[in-house]
Amino acid sequence: MTIAEAIDQASRRLHAAGVPAAPFDAELLLRHVLGRDRAWIITHGTDPLDGKHLALFEDAVRRREKREPLQHIIGTQEFWGLDFIVTRDVLIPRPETELAVEAVVAAANEHRPQIIVDVCTGSACIAVSIAKALPEVRIFATDRSEKALEIARLNAQRHDVSVRIRFLEGDLFTPLEGLDLRGRMDIITANPPYVRSGDLPLLQPEVRDYEPGIALVAGADGTEIAERIIAAAPEYLRSGGSLVMEMGMDQAGSIVSMVERTKAYAQPALLKDLLEIDRVIIAKKL
Repeated sequence: MTIAEAIDQASRRLHAAGVPAAPFDAELLLRHVLGRDRAWIITHGTDPLDGKHLALFEDAVRRREKREPLQHIIGTQEFWGLDFIVTRDVLIPRPETELAVEAVVAAANEHRPQIIVDVCTGSACIAVSIAKALPEVRIFATDRSEKALEIARLNAQRHDVSVRIRFLEGDLFTPLEGLDLRGRMDIITANPPYVRSGDLPLLQPEVRDYEPGIALVAGADGTEIAERIIAAAPEYLRSGGSLVMEMGMDQAGSIVSMVERTKAYAQPALLKDLLEIDRVIIAKKL
């Protein structure tokens, strides 16, 4: 079997299994197995695929047929121009989350932040990306999942920013209580769980069956954890410091109302993703 034939057969199998973008996934899986880039695959399409690599490719295709995420099979996901290790213990980084990183970097251009906190850090894609973009800052990153923090630390090591990120296990701000940080944080950022519990069965199998529920589901309304962050953040932010937080589709109205009710923030700003969905809120502490 040639490389082109293997990709074609895999593409048809994945399509039959309901996998979106089946041809792309088939090619990427074979590139991963062979350790080759797309240009090489295209120019060597008539080359035979040896038995060892064919067996590895078959295993990868079987896993994808079961709707296991491509990122779990390959082991990484690109975010902010960096490759992040991902497993079933962390949420797979999404492109829209880069908006939060962009907002933090933009806020840093207004003043020189010294302390940034990333709650619900997961894979640490936000914290690591910020550390790479802003080499002068100190970052604290919290998560209530010990297994997620293991992956987060690996990602920090992978990108040589371990010395500037302190990872702490616990719920939201709880791990920071003994660190004398109240009123001193320049920026708090978060991509909290925001899926409604009733919506979980409706998600794609890749998300519903393979990504950690603890990183997805917030509660019946989907805004429960965001509300806790909004309420607690002013105690830790300095005056003029910013809360930068991702939110779910159709949640902007509720989130803005929560911010306004605290009376601790100036009027918040919203950032839209590529689909024109309000995706990130920026609220400065008064």
